[in-house]
Amino acid sequence: MFHKTITLRPFADISEYTEGFEIVSAQFGTDGCVYVLLRNHIPERERGVLVPSATKKTYTYKVLYAEDNHIEEVVIKGQHFNYHYVQPLKRHLLLVGARGSYYGAGKYDLNAKVCDYKGNTVREFLLGDGIQSVQVTEEGIIWTSYFDEGVFGNNGWNEPIGANGLLAWDEHGNKLYEDHVADIADCYALNVVNDEETWFYYYTDFLLGCVSGGLQQPKVTFMNPDISGSSGFCTDGYHFLFDGGYGKSGTYILKKNEKPARLTKGHKIHFLNEKAEPLVPLTQDFRGNRVLFCEGNLLYQVSVEELVVY
Repeated sequence: MFHKTITLRPFADISEYTEGFEIVSAQFGTDGCVYVLLRNHIPERERGVLVPSATKKTYTYKVLYAEDNHIEEVVIKGQHFNYHYVQPLKRHLLLVGARGSYYGAGKYDLNAKVCDYKGNTVREFLLGDGIQSVQVTEEGIIWTSYFDEGVFGNNGWNEPIGANGLLAWDEHGNKLYEDHVADIADCYALNVVNDEETWFYYYTDFLLGCVSGGLQQPKVTFMNPDISGSSGFCTDGYHFLFDGGYGKSGTYILKKNEKPARLTKGHKIHFLNEKAEPLVPLTQDFRGNRVLFCEGNLLYQVSVEELVVY
């Protein structure tokens, strides 16, 4: 396995929007734009461990959406819920909190909020506790993956919503699909390419799964990428770029699918920023054939195709 070192240059600087705010996450949308979620205060952890799903204190969120270095801003004030993800949902924005508690029959947190582009709430619904990733398709299908607490239950959930590890919903929060093929204890990574193709990678088998053919008659196939603990991947359908996995922070591995359901050993890639220093992102997001990095107030992206020609 040989190594490549690749220098990336930022495509957007969001520093003028971050004063008084902290970056929560940065994600690709299905429209190709980048969506950044910011909050004016980070909630304190309960007992030093748990981040509350809702608090008495109100927060102001910002959603930035950037394309070709043009940035627009949406301000959402007076929020009590702790949101972690933002995605475009047709003509609206979807904010999702990773955690949501169950309090008793018919009483639980609604951890998904749909807003318009003026920051007004349109509707709220439940997507379950322990959400690892959220990605939305062009047709408004909401895919959610779950980490172990969302699969096995916590925060009052004896019958957790995310027990199968991977679900899809319509834009109103009605369940469209849940996995019954893979044995998911923790869905480490999700990549929703389009309405017909969704990839996922999970513990304990460390297999790469693909749901294809639409949700009316979905087909699920698997391959073994021979990598343990990767937190994300992107693909053009032939090449796959993986986060390095357990104990390999800052390392990425580029593989290709030369044989059916089998990937090559691949080679390692290390990314540098424009200062020729190791890129140390606060957040990263994999979607389709691209990976997004947010370091400081700068946004970087690179596609699998670009990496292949280096």
